[in-house]
Amino acid sequence: MTAGYRFLVADDHPLFRGALKGALIGLDKSCKILEAGDFEGAKALADENIDLVLLDLSMPGVSGLSGLVALRGMNPAVPIVVVSAHDDPETIRRALELGASGFISKSSGMDEIRNAVQTILDGGIHAPQDIDLGAEADPDVADLIRCLQTLTPQQTRVLSMLAEGLLNKQIAYELNVSEATIKAHVSAVLQKLNVDSRTQAVIRLSKIGTDSVVAEN
Repeated sequence: MTAGYRFLVADDHPLFRGALKGALIGLDKSCKILEAGDFEGAKALADENIDLVLLDLSMPGVSGLSGLVALRGMNPAVPIVVVSAHDDPETIRRALELGASGFISKSSGMDEIRNAVQTILDGGIHAPQDIDLGAEADPDVADLIRCLQTLTPQQTRVLSMLAEGLLNKQIAYELNVSEATIKAHVSAVLQKLNVDSRTQAVIRLSKIGTDSVVAEN
């Protein structure tokens, strides 16, 4: 194993961040661990130099799988493992379908956390064992996930910024591109999500937000 990994632990519970840090240090004593207690902090730290993000599904600034979608759009090459107390098959399956490299239940022991992280660092996918993930029962959510999978990383970032309420000019500034480019991205997003307006796009995205995951706080 190559030493010196850089991890980002994004969770609003300090005690659980401490537990995850202990598991990671047990895996690689020379690793560097960055911490974020809210989603804005996670976005600021989740750059391309991070080897793995451990992401809670519910923290200030985000709730549900929309946070996973946003981070995947920002840095698609950085693997993300969702860490959640809500380890039902539906949540696990949706997280993996939306691009998570793994799912760790908050009830997992230290050895299981380390094994999961090592599997993902080695390029694999981790899901809790002995759980039948089944198939999506909600046809609207199934269609939404298929639509989200067709978005480019930049289109995903634009959609996430629309959900934050940013205007085209603000998104253009944040992404350092022209407003015309953002308009083109917005049009493509609306077309791929099969909606007619920005508002409808945000409403569709919300179906994998607070409605799909019970608040952990």
